[in-house]
Amino acid sequence: MGLRASFLAALLVPAVAWLPAAARADVTIGAVLSLTGPAASIGIPGRNVIDMLPREANGQKIRYVILDDGSDSTNAVKAFQKLVGEEKVDLVFGPSVTPTSLAVLDVAGATATPFISHAGSESIIQPPEGNRRWAFKLVVSEAMMVAPPLKWLKAQGGNTLAGIAMATAFGDAFTGAAKADAAARGIAWLGEEKYNPADTSVTPQALKTMTKQPDAVFIAASGTPGALPVIELRARGYKGPILHNQGIANPDFLRIAGKSADGMLVAVNPVMVAEQLPDSGEITKSAMDYVRAYEGKYGPNTRSIFGAIAWDAYLLFAEALPVALKSAQPGTAEFRKALRDAMEQVKELKGAGGVFSLTPSNHNGADERALVLTTVQDGAWKVLK
Repeated sequence: MGLRASFLAALLVPAVAWLPAAARADVTIGAVLSLTGPAASIGIPGRNVIDMLPREANGQKIRYVILDDGSDSTNAVKAFQKLVGEEKVDLVFGPSVTPTSLAVLDVAGATATPFISHAGSESIIQPPEGNRRWAFKLVVSEAMMVAPPLKWLKAQGGNTLAGIAMATAFGDAFTGAAKADAAARGIAWLGEEKYNPADTSVTPQALKTMTKQPDAVFIAASGTPGALPVIELRARGYKGPILHNQGIANPDFLRIAGKSADGMLVAVNPVMVAEQLPDSGEITKSAMDYVRAYEGKYGPNTRSIFGAIAWDAYLLFAEALPVALKSAQPGTAEFRKALRDAMEQVKELKGAGGVFSLTPSNHNGADERALVLTTVQDGAWKVLK
């Protein structure tokens, strides 16, 4: 059995034999992804995975409609509105990043349309009320993500930390999480410098950060723009540890950062180091299923956490689909609500990037099993021993 065939066999859930033929309308899944612009390295892997996904499950044909938001929040809202108004989608995958995901909350709530964001900020799903009742995400919280590298820093005797952050909701969220974690560990926060995702230089920010003489620098940025501070700090002679977040865990970041990334620490999704995980690991098999399928189609070392998120979004949908079909038919408001409610009840779902147990008040459901502390060595992620 080929990679694609085995992938489809693994994902397809058993057909519901009793379902009347009249009820077997198409399920329409929309996607709002950043396929161009600064966040393209995040959005493109998601589109690649959607191209691989099954076109039928539970006796339902599945139709996918993918729109590019150009990494722009206004465009993301327009795309979401088009998917809901013209395409009558039952579910949306994406948007790709935190600002665009926050931007579509009002539309999702007003139209009662569930979406599974590919971004990481807890602000997308918390507090779990109002419009956020329709938002899901499969990336661990900022607090969980910053904890492993800061724990390592404290164990190495580090007592001071400075930050360089994108001037976005993503940057603010991760800066806040790093400050809080540092304070809890007795690490002094020396302040942060900010830059815009479209900036082509962060020289002033790097120089100001170095004058603070921190024991380590934490970068709160995502996608390929997250490489700029790393490159500049090393070019200016900074020798200390650089701590990052998994919003940069994609091949383009490693390509752009080059040797500057060597030695950097980041807690990443297990798929990035799947071959290095114990064979008996709880999600080693599910992580490797994604790696083999994705790299079997797109080539060696093409994996990213953002492809894994899209993969796991489908798994969550497929797990909830048979439950939702018991009470409503696709293309209706009742089905969208039933699908949301069913996703809220999923327990111990083993995905490529973690094990997910959701509730009405927790639309993420991941835990520490979704992270592995790694370093970069010769352009590759290595589990930190």
